[in-house]
Amino acid sequence: METHYTRIFTGNFITVNLIISRLEEIGIRPIIKDETESGRLAGFGPAIPGHQELFVHNDELDKAIPIVESALAELKV
Repeated sequence: METHYTRIFTGNFITVNLIISRLEEIGIRPIIKDETESGRLAGFGPAIPGHQELFVHNDELDKAIPIVESALAELKV
């Protein structure tokens, strides 16, 4: 199956929300995959609690990667 989206980050809820906020500031609407919530809704326990993945459309990848890198560098301070 061909996909037009690329995963740009995997991590905790707080970091994911920071990255989402920064991406939305430049007009990028990422897709969030949350196995915890999916598992809860299906009646299964999560593999890794609070673990989320962010995906962006391939056309937005060049703009999104520097945003992710900047947000991660900021959090390491």
